[in-house]
Amino acid sequence: MPGSAAGAGRLWGPGASPQRSPPFLLPSAMHSLVFLCARRLVSHHPSARRALDLLPAELYPVLFQAAFLDRRTLALQDLVATWPFPILSFQQLLGHHDQQYSSHHPSLREKPSKLCFQAVIMAVVAHLRRRWCQLRVLDMTDLQDFDTDRGPDRMSLWSGTVALAKACIEVSKHKNECQKRSSKRWKGPSGASTTPQPFSVEIRADLFVNGTSFGVLRDALQTSAGPLRLKCRDFRTEELSITGIVTLLESLEPVGVRRVDLRFNNLGPAGLCTVLPHLTRFTELVSLKLPYSNIDVRRLAPGTDTGLRQLAVQLGRFPCLKELNFGSSRLSGSLRQLLSDLQAPLESLELAFCYLLPGDLAFLHKSLHAPALRRLDLSGHNFTENLLQCLCQLLEKISASLLHLDLMECHLTDARLADLLPVLCRCSRLRCLGLFGNPLSTPGLKTLVRKTVVLPDLRLVPSRLASAFGHLCEDVVDKERFAAVSAEVGRMLASSGRADAVWTSSLCRHSAPDYFTL
Repeated sequence: MPGSAAGAGRLWGPGASPQRSPPFLLPSAMHSLVFLCARRLVSHHPSARRALDLLPAELYPVLFQAAFLDRRTLALQDLVATWPFPILSFQQLLGHHDQQYSSHHPSLREKPSKLCFQAVIMAVVAHLRRRWCQLRVLDMTDLQDFDTDRGPDRMSLWSGTVALAKACIEVSKHKNECQKRSSKRWKGPSGASTTPQPFSVEIRADLFVNGTSFGVLRDALQTSAGPLRLKCRDFRTEELSITGIVTLLESLEPVGVRRVDLRFNNLGPAGLCTVLPHLTRFTELVSLKLPYSNIDVRRLAPGTDTGLRQLAVQLGRFPCLKELNFGSSRLSGSLRQLLSDLQAPLESLELAFCYLLPGDLAFLHKSLHAPALRRLDLSGHNFTENLLQCLCQLLEKISASLLHLDLMECHLTDARLADLLPVLCRCSRLRCLGLFGNPLSTPGLKTLVRKTVVLPDLRLVPSRLASAFGHLCEDVVDKERFAAVSAEVGRMLASSGRADAVWTSSLCRHSAPDYFTL
């Protein structure tokens, strides 16, 4: 289930036995003192190194946390090299750090420091020569990649993938060289080689690959039997050929893959029908993202729908599928056909800039997906009277389950928003409402703030305040007027008990939650 922490402390796969995991950090009332002490210790590397042999294992998590957030790379290497638990999980360790400290230092929701990331990898590589160490699984998943303004010292998902791949290749080469040198020294009674089997470390990661990094990741995945075993959870490609995509998909360990994201690959229906059969190995696949796949129903031969029909059949072969993204595909009038073979209701459906017609929204309204939808993206549609009426009917149907709605760049004026607000306010569980890029005036924005007071869980509203002044970019908005409107919106939110709500015009700083965190 999305957001579930079940299984976080065990190996992937059926029947995997529980492993001893690092303890969660101390309660917040005590955490600050422990954390401050940890920061002090790791700030002086010689002292920290001497202390490690004397400290209880339960202090390793907070020491790792302090070293990572303060970029103490030498301390990080020592901690990883002597890690006393079978599992080292970035998500567990960096997802529970000191709240006061988090406002000034990178957190799990930001890109990690390149130096810290590389220090951990280097320590794991060195760790493979220490047979007495406990570490068997390094979980580096959930290192987010949506920040674009954090500077060159941060590790992006792409560069992290390259670093992990190079480490796997390096360790595999080192292993082969060692085996050649020692093959004559390890002989059994029959003369056959009995070289001891070295232990390995499994690295769980989210991988992002494009044409530049294809070769190094391909080579790394082909060393899966080596000391460093790369296991993918979320797999993303951009601008790869069909052959390249298939090569990587066939090289991935199928257990544990929950998302495949193929974008900007210009596959078209025929290309997708070639690639999708290779995804059936991933029996735990929950999320399939296929934006910018060059699907255009206008280019289908008159009177034929073979391509879409075959694509629908392929989609029906994923029994666990809950999230589907066909953003920026021209699907006018074809949604029913495309989703007809799905075996279970979708919980997240992204159809931004898909040129949908009233009939497509009417199909969704009556489909098995409507009662289950938690996230819906219909950005980029011009909601004229007929389409807006269908949208209202659809929102009425999904109001009990909807948590996240995106209607960005939909030409929503004050009048159209007024027509939409009554049904929107019946979506009682709504947490995120994306309205960025709509031409709302200042009075329209204030009306939106007042009316949505009935939505107690609404916390994130991407909405470009600059549009209230009729401009396209905040850079040219009168700064004083912009600040005044922003302050007034803040006061309105505070007075209605929603001071923690975020009404923002920055999509980079306040990215919407992922499906798995809803």
